Amino acid sequence: MRTLADWLTLQESVHPQTIDMGLERVARVARRLGVSEAAAPVITVGGTNGKGSIAAHLEALLAARGARVGLFTSPHLKRYNERIRVAGAEIDDAALIGAFERIEAARADTTLTFFEYNTLAALLVFAARAVDVAVLEVGLGGRLDAVNLLDADAAVLASVGFDHRDWLGDTLELIGEEKAGIFRAGRPAVLGTPAMPASVYAAIAARGARALVAERDFSWSVRPGSWDYSGLRLRLAGLPPPALAGAVQYRNAATALAALEALEASTELRPAAAAALRRLAPANVTRTAQALRSVRLPGRFQVIPGEVEWILDIAHNEPAAQVLAAQLAARPLTRPGARTLAVIGVLKDKDAGAIAAALAGVIDHWIACALPGARGGSAAQLAQRLGQPSARTELADSVAAGCERARAAARAGDRVLVCGSLHTVGPALEWLRI
Repeated sequence: MRTLADWLTLQESVHPQTIDMGLERVARVARRLGVSEAAAPVITVGGTNGKGSIAAHLEALLAARGARVGLFTSPHLKRYNERIRVAGAEIDDAALIGAFERIEAARADTTLTFFEYNTLAALLVFAARAVDVAVLEVGLGGRLDAVNLLDADAAVLASVGFDHRDWLGDTLELIGEEKAGIFRAGRPAVLGTPAMPASVYAAIAARGARALVAERDFSWSVRPGSWDYSGLRLRLAGLPPPALAGAVQYRNAATALAALEALEASTELRPAAAAALRRLAPANVTRTAQALRSVRLPGRFQVIPGEVEWILDIAHNEPAAQVLAAQLAARPLTRPGARTLAVIGVLKDKDAGAIAAALAGVIDHWIACALPGARGGSAAQLAQRLGQPSARTELADSVAAGCERARAAARAGDRVLVCGSLHTVGPALEWLRI
């Protein structure tokens, strides 16, 4: 019998390409498995940055109202099991192996990518566990991403920025058009910012989806220690700050609240989906506050306090690095002369120079880390790509070695930032034993 590790190794070799955009193959296998249509309401969350935080908020908000939530996210930081959660718990190896066995039997001569196996496994698990609501995070793009084989009852687009240009296009208009492919006729299309490319608004109009736009159809106001939400009908005052750090999380939390409001108000729901939503407890300040306090999302401006503060943030593209820089600037160092040391690792297919340029104003010293694998590279190569002064840059042959160097160099009051990739943050979490 194959172990989970055996299955994951197999899945990396079944299809000749790591990424193969398109829905025909995965949809064919989904139909054979009986998961091409979900019984539970489906919320699909896409975007360049912010989609993981919005998905985490959706999970917490729904759970606080009594829902059994199925959450599918990718990629993982430490364990593959992180990708599929039911009722707040990571899926166990046995359930994953059972799902993979069913997929293997159903696919026949159809090849699947690693991510397509993952998506189908999530749908099988959610069906078997009878979740009340399924929250699906887009892996890459939207229109041709495997999660888009399901028609979302509500879809969220968090943001559009430059990333994955080889697959999505080299302009924001092209990227926006691809990401807007998750919207459906007559159903809510929730935008986490009004600053979207024109192609997103054009796609909403062409598909006949119902746009709900941040700062137009829903809004939020922040006061010291609390904030208010104003949505379609829902008004919530005196909410606690989200547990996830950073000012952007107010936007992400409000976007999640708006998506739930829009979903419940939709006139396009299937009877089973509408019945599942009717069983939820009403949204109110108490339940929403409980959800906001409970949200957890490792690697997204994750702060580890101490004499030397550690902050971990994946920030693997320029827009995310810009947000990270603003968050760091808003969190000033508390001692005169204190420094920020960056332990950074960036994959070859990411724009390391743009990431470093966005962060340069808040970083005093760089530790460039080698990353393994075909998409990785040496520390020296990364240092050259970062384009920062050599006098303020040192090399480490692994993330763990970079963390060791940072710990040895840091003085009381300094902080260490770990960023650039999930392949950097994941090993750092392991090294920190978190």
